[in-house]
Amino acid sequence: MIGSLAIFCGSKAGNNPLYIQQAKELGILMAAHHITMIYGGGKNGLMGSVADAIMERGGTVRGVIPQLLIEWESQHNEISELLVVEDMHQRKRTMYEWCDAALILPGGFGTLDELFELLTWNQLSLHDKKVFILNAAGFYDNLLDHLQLLTREGFLYGELDEQITVLKEPGELVQYLGIANRQEAFDNRK
Repeated sequence: MIGSLAIFCGSKAGNNPLYIQQAKELGILMAAHHITMIYGGGKNGLMGSVADAIMERGGTVRGVIPQLLIEWESQHNEISELLVVEDMHQRKRTMYEWCDAALILPGGFGTLDELFELLTWNQLSLHDKKVFILNAAGFYDNLLDHLQLLTREGFLYGELDEQITVLKEPGELVQYLGIANRQEAFDNRK
């Protein structure tokens, strides 16, 4: 059962208007299904768009932001809860502890760092959180192809589609909200 979802995404909006559109759709969907958003606590970019859409519909948003990013990411003061922590590691650890699963939207280095840490922690059995990627407009196609290369070359443990569920649009998430085990959706990315 997914009652809280960690959202990892850009603090910028990106160049494709679809990114913002899908971020807002995701927020609407999460509020409608009473899914608590766990995220980095910023008010800008995609992260702010998801948070705003949830809050506008009476949902719950819990942010975790390190002290050093308060000015950089402009913390969101209109969310349900904002926890200021000491550093990035504590931010990620708190977000992982608070969430039941994680969803990756388009983003930059920080988003990729969070994705790979989640996957690594799952591989090492430090946790077993379901990981989704919202592949808006094929944003992650090249990365997903490279991850397939890692599999073919024998560098990953287990099958990739057991570690990542790829969604093309936010509405596809609904089928997984009440399901605890992993589903195959990796090849549906294109």
